Amino acid sequence: MDHFLQQFPIHTFINVAWGEMDALQHVNNVAYFRYFETARIDFFNQFNLLEELQTSAIGPVISENNARYKRPVTFPDTLIVGVSISEIKEDRFLLHYTVFSQAQQAVTTLGSSQVVMFNFKTGKKSPLSTDLINLLKQYCENE
Repeated sequence: MDHFLQQFPIHTFINVAWGEMDALQHVNNVAYFRYFETARIDFFNQFNLLEELQTSAIGPVISENNARYKRPVTFPDTLIVGVSISEIKEDRFLLHYTVFSQAQQAVTTLGSSQVVMFNFKTGKKSPLSTDLINLLKQYCENE
């Protein structure tokens, strides 16, 4: 687990809830998108992206989500969702999620979200700021 935390300096701990399991006795696939959302909001809050939205009306929106399930997760467990970045473009970047199960001591799920900066006043995409690009590059995966 220590290696995982070193590999993903941006991470979020999530306790699996009993109610997230389905009739097949494992966490339902839809719960992972909530886990991704929790990790994404933690990431945005660490770097004041949502605060900036209040002042500039420019903020992140999700244009695509993906998940790949490698191992089932069951209650009780605590998951660690590591976040990394790739594919930084003029108006978007790709956010990656790696889910590590403390009970299994293994990666259980991989995911990604395409994050697009959006101007809520104009209703159009907005370029990433230079400050944001520099910040994202600090957490960019080796491609």
